[in-house]
Amino acid sequence: MSEFNEFDQQGSIPSRDAGNIISHAFEMYKGVFLYAVIAMIVYMVGGGILQAISGFNSSSFLEEVRSSSGDVSSFRYWNTPGLPLYYSLSGLLTLLLSPLYVGLIYIVNKYNTKNPIQFSDLFIGYRQNFLNILIYSLISGFISAITMGMCFLPFLFVYPFLLLGYPILLFENATAIEALGKSFSIAKENYGTFLGASLLGLLISVCGIFLCGIGLIATAPFIMVVMYSTYCAYCGKPRQIIYNG
Repeated sequence: MSEFNEFDQQGSIPSRDAGNIISHAFEMYKGVFLYAVIAMIVYMVGGGILQAISGFNSSSFLEEVRSSSGDVSSFRYWNTPGLPLYYSLSGLLTLLLSPLYVGLIYIVNKYNTKNPIQFSDLFIGYRQNFLNILIYSLISGFISAITMGMCFLPFLFVYPFLLLGYPILLFENATAIEALGKSFSIAKENYGTFLGASLLGLLISVCGIFLCGIGLIATAPFIMVVMYSTYCAYCGKPRQIIYNG
């Protein structure tokens, strides 16, 4: 089994309110922006490969939706060529790339504690607690999919309960169930702040869609940094993990 050492380092911690958490996340994001973009590019390249394999064309799909005479409810999504296969493969891709989220959080902590960052740090989630990261991603993805299917609004109210899962998996080497339980418990006691931080973080993360969609590469990973800042605020300064191979 891999061993991990930890040592104490200085690092900024936001106060327990949504405004300070978002401000802290902004400061962190500026320092790790390049790594966040790399993670998104990896994800988008994977998505492009899936479209080629499945035969699904997202541009044509969106054009057909727009031309459906405004009656979106009558549009038969699942009749779109390659769409069922694309959705299936996309879910698998999202699951397999979820350790990158943990890697980005790890890089944010190294930046916060002024430790040197290496490119390989982005992939620490594939070396530490990998199985629990996949299980947590599967469970949280299932919860998110169900709530998004309920007119999306329930997702916004449920998401705060999932906000601390990935940082807990990383810094506490917890199981997926332990991460879910602890995240839910802390969010339940501080729901107003968690809801505010989640809504602001998600809003900033999706704002890149207004830049012809390509801006999502720059903004989408922001919510991961919000997770880190929220963890700092409510769980204290994370331990700095050194991987010994």
